[in-house]
Amino acid sequence: MTMMPTNLIPSVDPNPLPAPYWLLKLLLIVTFVLHILAMNFLLGGGVMALLTKWRVKDRGTSTRLFFDIANKMPVLLPAAITLGIAPLLFVQVLYGQFLYTSSILMAWPWFLVLVLLTVAYYGFYYVSYRSGRNPGRAGVVMLFSVILVFLIGFLFTNNITLSQAPARWGAKYFASAGGWHLNLGDSTLIPRYLHFFVAAVAVGGLLLVFMALASWKRDREYAGRLLAFGGRTFMLATMAQFVVGIVFLVSQPPALRMLFMGGNLLATVLLLVGITGAIAAVYLMSDALHRENIRVAAFYVPAIIGVVIACMSVMRDILRNSYLEPYFHPGQFAVKTQWSVLPLFLALFAGGVILWFVMLWRYGLFGGGKAAGAGTADS
Repeated sequence: MTMMPTNLIPSVDPNPLPAPYWLLKLLLIVTFVLHILAMNFLLGGGVMALLTKWRVKDRGTSTRLFFDIANKMPVLLPAAITLGIAPLLFVQVLYGQFLYTSSILMAWPWFLVLVLLTVAYYGFYYVSYRSGRNPGRAGVVMLFSVILVFLIGFLFTNNITLSQAPARWGAKYFASAGGWHLNLGDSTLIPRYLHFFVAAVAVGGLLLVFMALASWKRDREYAGRLLAFGGRTFMLATMAQFVVGIVFLVSQPPALRMLFMGGNLLATVLLLVGITGAIAAVYLMSDALHRENIRVAAFYVPAIIGVVIACMSVMRDILRNSYLEPYFHPGQFAVKTQWSVLPLFLALFAGGVILWFVMLWRYGLFGGGKAAGAGTADS
C-alpha cells in the first residue's frame, strides 16, 4: 500500500521502436483524427436518427430520414472500429505500460466492450433491414444500439483517464484485484466524456448536411429539410461545446489547466485556433442556412471543423504527456528504424486511407448509391 507509483508501472518494452518516436507520435495523432471522425459520424448519426422521431413533425419525412441514416450505421460502425485499430496500436507501442495496467484494473468492463460492440452491430443491422418494410420496433432497437455505443465510449474514457493516473493504481488494485475498477472518482471523467459526446452530435449534424449535398439536385425539398435540420443541430451542439469545453478545462489540475492559458505556447495557440474555428464554423453555417448555400455548409464548414478536430487531438496528446510527465520519458526508448519496410508501410497507409474514403463515397455513405436509396421505399 505504501509503494510509490513508479514501482507499480511496468518497465518499457525492451524491443526497440521500429520507427523514430516523432513519426510514431505523428501517426498516432493522424490515425486518431481519422478514427474520431468516423466515431463522431457513428454516434452523431445515431443521435440524429433518434431526433428525427421527436423533432421532425412530417411523418413521411421523419421515416425517410430515419432510415436514410439507419442504412449508414452498419457501415459507420466497422469504419470506426477499423480506423480505431491503428491509433490503439500506436498507443500500445508508445504508452503500453500505462494502457495495459489500466486495462487490467478494469479487465471485465474492458472485455465487455467486445460484447457491447457485437450486440450494437446486430441492432444497427436489424434497423437497416427494416427499411422499406414495416418499421416495427426499429426506433427502440436504434435507441438501444446507440446507448450501447455510448456506453462503449464511456468505458474507453475510463480506461484512458485511468491510464494517465498511475498514482491511483495501487489503491485500486490492493483494494480488489478482481478487475472491476473504473475511474469514477476522477473529476475530469464526466467533462471529458461530455466533450466527446457533444462533439459527436455536432458532427452528426454535418452528416445530414452531406446527405443534403448528395440529394440537392435530385430532391431539392428533401435536401433543404436535411440542410436546415442538420445545420441547426450542428450550431446548437457547437455552441453547447463551448460550455462543456470550459467545464472540461476547469476540471483539470491547476498546473495542467495553465498549459492552455499561456503555460505552453503550442497548447495555448491550438486552443485559440480551435475556439476561433468553432466560432467561424457556426457563423458560416448560420449564413449558409439563411442563404440555402449548400456549398458553404458542406465544404467550408466541415473543412474548418476538420482543422478544429486536428487541433483538439494535438491538445489531447499534450495533456496526456503532461499527466504522464513524472513517469514517461521518450528518451528511454531504443530506436531501430526498419527502413526496409517503413516506406512500404507509409505508402500502403496513405493508399488505404484514400481507398477507404472512395469506398465510403461510392457505397453511398453521404446520401447517394445503394445504401441511401434503400431507406426511401416506403416513404
